[in-house]
Amino acid sequence: MNTTNDFRLRDVTLRDGLQLTGGMLSTERKAGIVRSLLAAGVPAVEIGSMARPDLVPSMANTLELISVLTAEELEKCWIWVATPRHVERAAAAGAVNMQYCLSVSDAHNQANIGRSREASMAALPQTLEHAREAGATLQLCLATSFTCPFEGDIDPDRVLKLVEDPRGEGVSDVVICDTLGHAVPDQVNALIREVRAAVPDLGVVFHGHDTWGMGVANAIAALDAGATTIDGALGGLGGCPFAPGASGNTSTEDLLFGLRPDWLNPENFADLVRLGESITSELQEDNRSKSAMGARSKAATFQWVISS
Repeated sequence: MNTTNDFRLRDVTLRDGLQLTGGMLSTERKAGIVRSLLAAGVPAVEIGSMARPDLVPSMANTLELISVLTAEELEKCWIWVATPRHVERAAAAGAVNMQYCLSVSDAHNQANIGRSREASMAALPQTLEHAREAGATLQLCLATSFTCPFEGDIDPDRVLKLVEDPRGEGVSDVVICDTLGHAVPDQVNALIREVRAAVPDLGVVFHGHDTWGMGVANAIAALDAGATTIDGALGGLGGCPFAPGASGNTSTEDLLFGLRPDWLNPENFADLVRLGESITSELQEDNRSKSAMGARSKAATFQWVISS
């Protein structure tokens, strides 16, 4: 069983969190958000994607964002990639941490990446080579690890075959994604345990969505099974534009309030709540964080309530 001392939270507001929003954030605003997250103690931040800007306009300034961050900041930042060329371009801009994403479901991979799952896997060795040449870390990210909007339930064996595929030798971690937020804790716990057993030398990241209200419970189940990192987004922002039925990520605020890592205290929690409120207001999006709402309650004697 993992504990709150053993896990990292990665905030994905600036990538997955922005994919379904209608509003755009400037490079300067994004850089300010990265710095606010890091200053509050968040250990890792996903800051953008190399997806085509005509398909995901909110990611259009990712390379610009990489270029304005310091090398020290970029050590804690992650970029979404899907091709060897993505790695080359991101690394040239200064990125040092990337997650190579494909879908367990072939139908979703076609919708999301524009190629078959096998084509994505076939390109993984070259992608790893480019990452090695750049001195970058590369994760293997498996979307639709539980359900697919086009194919339905995903057999866990399909996930494990990709995790154990020798073409992935050299990745630092495996990211298991509940893309649609359909999974329940028992499923998450079982799959994460199987993944940990299959690749005991790799880190395991759980990326969950809160579509059906299971986000925090699923994250706890993943940690209990040995996950090393969990993803969240401020205000519960996010969702996949190529996965009908997907809604927001599990809220960063809810994950932190529930799990209380050692670095969290009422003061930096309040800073993160205010940051989430600011971003969702700016984008004219609903803030779905239950903990952010709780922090604005009138229970003034509770130390996690924000007084002003």
